[in-house]
Amino acid sequence: MVFEMKLTVFAGTFNPIHIAHLIIAESVRDTMSCEKIMFIPSYNPPHKENDLADAHHRFNMVKLAIADNPYFEISDIEFKMQGISYTINTIRKLYEEIPDIEGKINFIIGTDAFKEINSWHESEELVKLVNFVIIDRADINISSSYIRERIKKGQSIKYLVSESVKEYIYGHKLYT
Repeated sequence: MVFEMKLTVFAGTFNPIHIAHLIIAESVRDTMSCEKIMFIPSYNPPHKENDLADAHHRFNMVKLAIADNPYFEISDIEFKMQGISYTINTIRKLYEEIPDIEGKINFIIGTDAFKEINSWHESEELVKLVNFVIIDRADINISSSYIRERIKKGQSIKYLVSESVKEYIYGHKLYT
């Protein structure tokens, strides 16, 4: 008997991961009855953000943030591939490494990013390989840039990120 898996991916810079990311992932998991949500922190995102924390810090923060959810897992696929983290390459690699994926990979994306999808590397191929799960973030008005700005100003980020991520950020003096 062959076990097939419906894969749902949540990729991003996660600079840092925050509660809106977790709420979105849990909502998608619950609504779509996903077996797992695979978080894929970008190794070297093509669209660089200001104040981009080192990849290993962003990876560690995601790992901490999702540790208490048995439906969430983290992948280091982009770290293994190195280079610029083009989504199309990551998706192709997932299909190559996980042969028992059922149908297309579900790909969680915000409306803001989806509006720019035509600017993504090989976007016409990406559209063929994934089902986009488009999330309107208007109801959850929390962003990584907002959190980084609060840190710079010495303002609290309590409840914006998980306690473990908050401790990691302060412990490693990120975004200051």
